[in-house]
Amino acid sequence: MTALTILLVGGTGSIGRHVARVATAAGHSIRILSRQGGVDTVRGDLTDPASLADAVRDIDAVIFTHGTHGAEAGYRDVDYGGVRNVLQAVGNRPLRIALMTAIGVTYRDGAYNRSNRAHDWKRRAERLVRASGNGYTIVRPSWFDFNDDDQHELHLLQGDTRTSGSPADGVISRAQLAEVLVASLTSEAANGKTFELVAERGPAQTDLEPLFAALEPDDGIDSAKDADTMPLSDEPASVREDLARVAPGT
Repeated sequence: MTALTILLVGGTGSIGRHVARVATAAGHSIRILSRQGGVDTVRGDLTDPASLADAVRDIDAVIFTHGTHGAEAGYRDVDYGGVRNVLQAVGNRPLRIALMTAIGVTYRDGAYNRSNRAHDWKRRAERLVRASGNGYTIVRPSWFDFNDDDQHELHLLQGDTRTSGSPADGVISRAQLAEVLVASLTSEAANGKTFELVAERGPAQTDLEPLFAALEPDDGIDSAKDADTMPLSDEPASVREDLARVAPGT
């Protein structure tokens, strides 16, 4: 396996700490983005692309586990804007991306999305990654650490059909999510694919390659089996301009 220099966006959060541990154990070098800076971190603000030059210098890959809560502006500026700004800072240099969003991200009619448009902005971030021309894997995890002690058998789903907005949609441990994100960076079978991640009763698999290989590759800027609930023609002009800006050759 090739050792990578990985920028970890969201590395001080509950998922990021697991990712840093898993990636380091796998022999990768981790660079954690932080607004404050500090030991084992690099200073940078996701909402300010000019501040990210040092963070993205000479990286091979980036794992996004960042996120915000509250009003729509936060999801627009951080969940979506952070991905856009990192891609802008990287420019035309190739890199491998692992992006974490959420199960149910394509479901627009639930009360949660209606209140803050969080799903819409996360889905737009997915589209930026797909349009960028970089190698990538997009993971839509289910509910964190709601799994029972015997619930570790991973299932990779497509179509984003679980939309209850509760743990009934599926569960996953933070530690297993981190393992999947890190493994995806060096798996050609995971490249260009998007999936929902859940755990069912049974032991954890030791080899993720067959799971990655069984998935359908994405179709353009959307996942292969997603419902067409957010037509690009209806998107804000600024979003369409961002997509054109990150696409190769534009």
